[in-house]
Amino acid sequence: MITGLDHVQLAAPEGGEEALRAFYGDLLGLTEIAKPAELRGRGGAWFQGPGFQLHVGVERDFRPALKAHPGLVVADLDALAARLAAAGHEIRYDTPVPGFRRFFSADPVGNRLEFLEKDAPDRNSRTQGGPTY
Repeated sequence: MITGLDHVQLAAPEGGEEALRAFYGDLLGLTEIAKPAELRGRGGAWFQGPGFQLHVGVERDFRPALKAHPGLVVADLDALAARLAAAGHEIRYDTPVPGFRRFFSADPVGNRLEFLEKDAPDRNSRTQGGPTY
C-alpha cells in the first residue's frame, strides 16, 4: 500500500545543471541536496522542499515534459508569479480547481510546472485567475 510520495523526477539535457540550480534553488528557494555517491556521475541535481524532493536527471535525447508536471503548493501565488515573470519566465494562469488558484510556467529547460495556492474563502475576487504577466 502506498503511504507517501518521496520525490518527483524531471529530466534535463546534459550541461543544464547550473541553470537548474539557479531556478530551483535561487528563484524557487528549494535546497539542493547531495545525490548518493553512486549516482553523482550521472549528472543532474536533487532539491528538497518541505516534505518532498524534486530530482532532475540528465536524459539523452532530452525533450521537456509539456503535459506531465509536478504541482507545487506555494504560500503566495501572485508574488511567485511576479518573481518568475521578472526573471523572464512565462506565467499562464489557469482555471481554478476546487480549493486552489494556479498557474503554469516552465523551468529553464522547458519542463512544465504547476504552482498552486490554497484559496481562502474570503478571496472571491481572486479565484478567477490572476494578474497577466
